[in-house]
Amino acid sequence: MDPTGASPKQLVHVPHFGAAAEVASLMTAIPVTAPLVGNVAADPHGVRERGIRWYAVQCLANREAGAAANLENQQFTVFLPRRRKTRRHARRTDSILTPFFPGYLFVALDMARHRWRSVNGTYGVARLVMHGDIPAPVPEGVVEELQQACDGRCVLTWRPEIRPGQTVRIVDGALADLMAEFERLDGPGRVRMLLNILGRNTAVVIPRDSIVPAEYI
Repeated sequence: MDPTGASPKQLVHVPHFGAAAEVASLMTAIPVTAPLVGNVAADPHGVRERGIRWYAVQCLANREAGAAANLENQQFTVFLPRRRKTRRHARRTDSILTPFFPGYLFVALDMARHRWRSVNGTYGVARLVMHGDIPAPVPEGVVEELQQACDGRCVLTWRPEIRPGQTVRIVDGALADLMAEFERLDGPGRVRMLLNILGRNTAVVIPRDSIVPAEYI
């Protein structure tokens, strides 16, 4: 138990956004490694106190950051969670920050006070995710717990549970974006993976933080 009274491992339920741009009913459990300190991490913008709900916004292709900035310029509260991704360029690699939900961000709205239709007219925004004729709110607590799992740059720092035999995606290093089978832990902070190379399974050992379950990304 953390000195603040919070458990060091909490569960975040992350909505999965598919290509159809709708909030799916299925939730994916992600263990959070960062403890909750007071209420700051869980609700940094005071959204709960003001009775405001979070809504998902679909953005134009590769316009998430621009859409977020344009919404903030209109005094909207925006949350754009990101993750680190390794890119390969010829013989070198680098690391960039990319949206955790490609094509989406979250905006806090009070439907009784805010002119929510102006969100749809914002440069870089395709539309709010709707339920019929009105925006569909994200289930309460989801965004707040995602914020809790982020660092100060809105980069998610989570470590999902992985079972032997599970298919995973490598998200960092020279093998980034390859799929593999998780075999077992191999010492502190290391995992042993099976990569299918030319029809044969080849064992590799990489950092634990370099993999996530394949269905998450």
